[in-house]
Amino acid sequence: MESANIIAATAAYMQEKFSGEGSGHDWWHIYRVWQNALFIAKSENADLLVVQLGALLHDIADWKFQDGDESAGERAARQYLASLEVPELIIAEVCRIINEISFKGAGVATPMSTLEGQIVQDADRLDAIGAIGIARAFAYGGFRHREMYNPNIPPENHGSFAAYKNNSGPTVNHFYEKLLLLKDRMNTTTGRALARERHQYMLNFLNQFYREWDINPKLNK
Repeated sequence: MESANIIAATAAYMQEKFSGEGSGHDWWHIYRVWQNALFIAKSENADLLVVQLGALLHDIADWKFQDGDESAGERAARQYLASLEVPELIIAEVCRIINEISFKGAGVATPMSTLEGQIVQDADRLDAIGAIGIARAFAYGGFRHREMYNPNIPPENHGSFAAYKNNSGPTVNHFYEKLLLLKDRMNTTTGRALARERHQYMLNFLNQFYREWDINPKLNK
């Protein structure tokens, strides 16, 4: 099968599989990661087939929805790509991206071993910050029945993936435990440039959030 047909088939498969998903990990999240990854890849001289397949399949079986099973994504992606008779070399590269891409805690390094992986990770992280990142954070928090904010529960600096996976703190804590850290963990020049404005938007949002949370607000005169 030609590369363009593989991409088209994979996009159609993921759209059918994830349309209407309500946690912020829906088809449109996948679509945005795909398009941002493609944009970054074109300026980084990367393998466009590997980048696009990695982006489209990065959430095919996310551990968050597989009872913490970190290998579910690789298994699902491998089975799907094999059904299209994609060469093993390409399958291995895509599975490597899926295995390495996840954020694993503030105190845990998550280096990507290939340029293509770095690009997909940047694209995924861009969708976790800014206005869309804020919306997705609260969508996921609601999906998990978490408090929006609780001033009596401080953020945690998770030192292991296990601690991060088992976290159930309020959604606002997630900004400090992950989202505000992503700007400085971008891999590519393009990713870093795109992250700056989105990072600032989150800071502005938090400032406004705390102003509105104040039970004795001060009037601007």
